[in-house]
This record gives sequence, structure tokens and C-alpha cells, in this order.
Amino acid sequence: QVQLVESGGGEVQAGGSLRLSCAASGRTFSSYVMGWFRQAPGKERQLVAAISWRLETPYYADSVKGRFTISRDNAKNTVFLQMNSLKPEDTAVYYCARQWDLYGSVRSVSLADFGSWGQGTQVTVSS
Repeated sequence: QVQLVESGGGEVQAGGSLRLSCAASGRTFSSYVMGWFRQAPGKERQLVAAISWRLETPYYADSVKGRFTISRDNAKNTVFLQMNSLKPEDTAVYYCARQWDLYGSVRSVSLADFGSWGQGTQVTVSS
């Protein structure tokens, strides 16, 4: 059973930046697609970005393209989400998650493809 621990959330003014980290346990981290999701109050959980285990263009939701960057450090079992030019509508609890299957893909990726979840980290963007 993988454990995922997010960190790096906080409160920032609009236009600011935050970098989220997600540390994963387990020896096969490098073989999984990892994703970042967010959930605002009263809204459904949304896939924000996903990164493959192989050389494949990451997935980004349209609302964050050009502002957010997902990356990973397999040597440290960690996935990152760099968030720039933050907007009040980015306010949410952010979760990282691991895809169910080994050697998956970010093509046609969706929430249903992900199993293990972290506890989440709050991001608040004030105007």
C-alpha cells in the first residue's frame, strides 16, 4: 500500500506562486503515472495535471495550462506541482494520487484511473 504525503500549500495573493510536493513510499514509484487533483468546496474533484513514468507530454487541465508545471524526481520518490500566476479560482485542497496500473499513460487520463490518494494540502489564493 503506497502512502502519499503532500506539502507546500498555504495562502498567497493573486499572481503569486507556490510549489507543492508529494512524497511517496514504495519501490516502484518510477513506474507509475502520478497526478495532482484539486477540490474546491461544493465542487467535484478535478484532475489538474498528470505526469508519466516515461517520456510523454504531461497532461494539464485547460484552466492551468501555461501557469502550472508538474515534475517528478524518481530518486526521491517525489512529484511536484509548481503553480505560478495563481488566481482566486485556484483555491482548493490539492491532492496527489497514483494511477492504479503500472506503466500507465497520461493519454485520455481521468480521475477514475487513480487509486491511492494523499491527505491533501490547502491552497488559498486571495484577491
